[in-house]
Amino acid sequence: MDRLSAIIFDFDGVIADTEPLHFDGFRQTLAEIGIGLTESDYYANYLGYDDRGCFLAALTAHQRSTDLTTITTLMQRKAQAYLESVKGHLVIFPGVREFVQEAAATYPLAIASGALRHEIEFILEQAGLRKEFLHITGAEDVTKGKPDPEPFLHALDALNRQRPKQTIAPGSCLVIEDSIPGLRGAKTAGMKVLAVANTHTIQDLHEAHAITPSLTQVRLSELRERLWPAP
Repeated sequence: MDRLSAIIFDFDGVIADTEPLHFDGFRQTLAEIGIGLTESDYYANYLGYDDRGCFLAALTAHQRSTDLTTITTLMQRKAQAYLESVKGHLVIFPGVREFVQEAAATYPLAIASGALRHEIEFILEQAGLRKEFLHITGAEDVTKGKPDPEPFLHALDALNRQRPKQTIAPGSCLVIEDSIPGLRGAKTAGMKVLAVANTHTIQDLHEAHAITPSLTQVRLSELRERLWPAP
């Protein structure tokens, strides 16, 4: 029987309040090649995708070339703009530090994100939380981003490689997400999903197994009993 055995976090919009910084990086980079991106368009159509997916979608929508060189160049420019924005700003959401530290005392933790790994590690180091996570799956680690389940399955496989005598099944994983592509990818992977309404409304996230306005309101023991009830 499945029981809670691991927790996989999304990063942007769950741990770190960085979505506005990602938007600004995309907007700035696309503006340099003559493509406009509004905030409403970003949150409606691009949230939850990795950098590659966002640029691919934007270029396709404007009938531009989507060759590998173009995509790679745009990703590098955006990454530079993003890191400049985030330097010196501690952008961890309220309640995250306490929740992560409590969870890490009992469960192995991982991150499955569409952000680049060095971007994630930079912020976690600033926040003093890097040591709490046994593994980080970033955009460069997968061939398909969310809503494909690959990022979550990659993170779970990494956890299992570190704990070969205690194999964790997808049904024993809790995924914490803020985006619709993310929660759909986690469900396709066979995992339970707690959605945090940091960037979408509670109504928008109705497909999740549980929803909270903030991690400050989550009691892990109560969530475990609700999603993995005793027989």
